[in-house]
Parts: sequence; C-alpha cells; structure tokens
Amino acid sequence: MQTNTVEKLSGDEQGTSTIAKKSNSKTKKDKTKEVKKFSCKICGASFLYNCRYKRHMQSHTGLKPYSCDVCGLSSATSSHLKIHMRIHTGEKPFSCELCGSAFSMNSKLKRHMRTHSGEKPFVCNVCDAAFSENSHLVRHVHIHTGEKHFTCEMCEASFSEKSTLKSHMRVHTGERPYVCKMCSQAFSGKSNLNRHMKKHTRARPHKCEMCDSAFTNVVELEKHIRKHTGEKPYPCLICGSSFLYKSSFQRHMRTHTGEKPYSCELCSNAFTDKSKLSRHMLVHTGEKPFSCEICNKKFSHKYALQTHMQIHSGEKPFSCEVCGARFSLNDTLKRHVRTHTGEKPYSCEVCGLRFASNSNYRKHTRKHGVLSSEEKHFVQGSFVQMQS
Repeated sequence: MQTNTVEKLSGDEQGTSTIAKKSNSKTKKDKTKEVKKFSCKICGASFLYNCRYKRHMQSHTGLKPYSCDVCGLSSATSSHLKIHMRIHTGEKPFSCELCGSAFSMNSKLKRHMRTHSGEKPFVCNVCDAAFSENSHLVRHVHIHTGEKHFTCEMCEASFSEKSTLKSHMRVHTGERPYVCKMCSQAFSGKSNLNRHMKKHTRARPHKCEMCDSAFTNVVELEKHIRKHTGEKPYPCLICGSSFLYKSSFQRHMRTHTGEKPYSCELCSNAFTDKSKLSRHMLVHTGEKPFSCEICNKKFSHKYALQTHMQIHSGEKPFSCEVCGARFSLNDTLKRHVRTHTGEKPYSCEVCGLRFASNSNYRKHTRKHGVLSSEEKHFVQGSFVQMQS
C-alpha cells in the first residue's frame, strides 16, 4: 500500500492551508496539488511554488540581486526594493481616509489608524498597561525589569534603550537635529518637534465632552480626560503614588533611584529632568528672559514670573478635588495634595528622613552642611570675587 508523505509546512503556509480547506469545503480539490514540491535541504522548510522556494534560499545564501540605482542599496526581493525606492521618489500610496495623512507602507498606515481608533493591542503581562505599538510595550517592560544596558561615557547615566542614550547625549553635545520646516526652530528630540508642530496646525478633531478642550489625536484626548476622571494609570510600586502621565511617573521614579541623567557642563551638578538643568544654567549666565508685561520686572524662571503675576491677577484656576482649596499654580496644588495623600517624595541622602516639599527638604539638608546647586554656585562665585 502506498503512503503519501507531506513535508513540514511553514507557519504562514499552515494558516493558508487551513483557510483554504474551510473555504473550499464544498468543492473538493485534488490533494496532490497541495503537496509541497520544493524542499530546502538546509532547514527542511517546504514550499508549494518555486518562486517562494527561491526567495527562501536567499535567507541562507545572503544573495541580494536587486540593487537601487540611486544609492546602491541591495535587496533580496524586488518587492523590498520597490518599497525602498519610495524613500527617493517620495511616493506615499497609502493614505488615511480620516485625516489625509499619507504613508509609504501599508504597515505604517495601520499603525497610524490606531491614533484615530484608540486601539491598543499590545498589553503588558505584568501590569496590564496597553500600547498602540509593540516597540512602546518593549520600552515599558524595562520599567519592571530595571534593565539598563546602555551607559553614557560622559556622565555614566544608564538607560534601558540605545535610542534614549542617543537622545541623552544631545544634553552634552547641544545637538538639535530636528528642525521645524515652518519656522526653523530646532529641537533635540523628535517628540519635542512633534509637540511643537501642533502649534502650526489648527486641525483638532477630537473634542472633550466635559470641557472646551480639543486635540489632534485620540491619545492626547484620553490623557486629557484623566484630569476629569481622576484616573492615574501609572502607579509607583515603591511608595504607592500614582500618576496621570508616564513622563510624570518616570520623573518620580528618579526620586527613588537617585538617577540624575542631566549634567551641567560648567559645575558638574546633575538633575533628574531636563527642565531643572535648563533652569540651573541661568545661574551661570545670569539671564532673566521672563519679563512681566505690567511692571517690567524680570525673572530667571518662568515659574517665578507666574508666581509674580498673582500679585496683579489674583487668579486661582487650580482647585483641590479633596477639599476645594484653590491655587494660582499647578505646582502649588501638587504640594497641597500631598497633605491629603501623605506623599513625601524628597528623601535626605544623609539620614533618610523624607519631606513633602522641596523647600523643607533643603532646609533640613543645611543641618548636615549640604548646599543646593544654586547655593554652591553662589559660594563659589563669592570665593572667586574675594580672590580677584
């Protein structure tokens, strides 16, 4: 008795075969046609068509017979070369029916569509956080594992991703490779440029039903809605504090880890976030770029100007959801909320005592003889003046 042997199928072909059996259940086909005739002698994979077998063999041989006439890049298949050529031609055949954005690849269009639908198919197995792209999930998982394989050679700060290290290096080099085509303003990070570009576009189709705010995409709208609902999806597993935004959570985690990735090149002080480094640099330059339009008084920091403006306006737009107290600044509200939550994010490195506010923390550290970066700079400057 003769027995027909069917060679091993690849994953895609198994799925294709299953679909074919379902769709053709009424019309029986000759089973001999489904036997894979072309078998790879290296790994054993089998193929129904010779063209697929030849493409597969290139994965073993490394042969790339298709070459770009513009830049010389070689491709294993003609389809890959065709996609590559769109870089040179600027062709973007896949367009979004909702906002008109165009893309060079169908896969990029699919990712873009999630900004409209809000779909987040990639879910973290540890905390159930969901993401629109797999790369975002991979980055998120590092929060749980704590892996940091990439270290800065200039300040020894460590990062979980190579791209984050690359962005961090711009703090040292001052490089700003992302330039706005409309106003020529330059930025160190692509995300900063993307945020800036929203100032030039008026298209804000996603509107909040609870207030008059409108946003360019559904993800930004979802973040905004948390202000109304009080949802805080980023919890700290160390102290139990929760946060509205991922960026706020990451900054908070540095209060526990002690990480200070942003360093001053003039006095070697380090800071937990870039905005604090920018404010610190004004100590060296003496610059006061923020001016009151009413009385012309100048300030080094925007926050100081905002505090000053309370004298003129008396406005208090930020209210506490617990007790109803109102404040003129969001930072003041945040400090107030800690009286309800008991959160104490500032920890003394000498004795371990914790504080709810930075001002109380700084007062305490002076007992140990520890000076802030501004105080150190003032002392150093005074010493230089005495020597001159």
